[in-house]
Amino acid sequence: MTTALPPAPQLPFDRPNVLEIAPLYRVLRREGPVVRVKTPAGDPAWLVTAFRQAREIFSDPRFGRSHPDPDSAPKMSSAAILGGPSGDHETEARDHARLRRMLVPAFSAKRMRLLGDRIQELTDGRLDAMREAHDAAPGEPVDLHELLSFPLPVLVICELLGVPYADHAYFRGLSDRVGRLDSGDDAERAMDEFSAYMGGLAAAKRKNPAADVVSDMVAAQADDPDFTDDDLARLAAGLLFAGHETTSNRIDLGVLFLLTDTARADRFVADPEGLAQPTVEEILRLSSPGGLGLLRYAREDVEIGGVTINRGDAVVVSVAAANRDDSVFDEPDAFDPGRKPNTHVAFGHGGYFCIGASLARTELRIVFASLFRRFPGLRLAADVNELGVRANRVTGGVDRVPVLW
Repeated sequence: MTTALPPAPQLPFDRPNVLEIAPLYRVLRREGPVVRVKTPAGDPAWLVTAFRQAREIFSDPRFGRSHPDPDSAPKMSSAAILGGPSGDHETEARDHARLRRMLVPAFSAKRMRLLGDRIQELTDGRLDAMREAHDAAPGEPVDLHELLSFPLPVLVICELLGVPYADHAYFRGLSDRVGRLDSGDDAERAMDEFSAYMGGLAAAKRKNPAADVVSDMVAAQADDPDFTDDDLARLAAGLLFAGHETTSNRIDLGVLFLLTDTARADRFVADPEGLAQPTVEEILRLSSPGGLGLLRYAREDVEIGGVTINRGDAVVVSVAAANRDDSVFDEPDAFDPGRKPNTHVAFGHGGYFCIGASLARTELRIVFASLFRRFPGLRLAADVNELGVRANRVTGGVDRVPVLW
């Protein structure tokens, strides 16, 4: 008699609040580093919860973002970003290498250091806006998300890419639509609009180039005829989306991590400059705005974590679970800026390591040091359990962070 297997659990899993991950991740890791689940779309997938296997998959060329048969590929969701396969299966590796060669100079650590003064200037401007909102309504909470966490990364990525900040309300709406898990065909329509917008911007840069990334990509087309206008537009839209959504969430969650523990906040306020870097790394390790993971597809049959992943199978790498793997991190759920080493995989690993990592780290270090230097008495004006998680968005996060000082 054959015993029926229990049904695979479906993502996203229930979580206590936005600062914690679902307890089920720990349960599943005890079953094995790679287990069967269903995606939010209801399709079968393998879930990776262990640190070692997450790093292996990120650096293994047998896994990628494309699929040999895209129309039949398992999907994560209906979102137009990270919802299903992307790229050409035959040329993915070559295309990825070409794009990294093009973009690495623009996002290099050296360039980010040079950009530091400008990020500081933009940060100071947003902190001034917080002060003005506070003075206009004394005693009323100020929404840190609307006045700092969201607009600052938008200002920075707009400047870097060469996108007019005046258009931020328009592409904020597009970003919201392309990242929804449950909007059906609207997400793809929004991505088409997003690409058309960036295509129009590229056309303008072609006539009047400037010192920005979109102009750099336009110039690269002259040497690479395979890099089409559509490729450029979708890449630029992806950079704009990722460049503000992910950093915005990390600012929100970092503030929540600090303000939900008085002793933790007091330690940081005592030395914001000295503690900014290690604190940012711990925020990156612990934060899980979306609660899902990164989607990959097996390019061939692969044995990993005691299971066989077949060609074309979907694999969801839970960065959040991997970063709380107790075989790698002591007291993995504890917030410990003094943790050494802190070899998290918040930005991935290997050839797909996030190209914007230096930019995100630079922004976060400046933001946290400046925020708590300016407002040392900052405190939350709501319980963290009252802040709803945006569970129907790829990037997750919260809609508000009310604060007082």
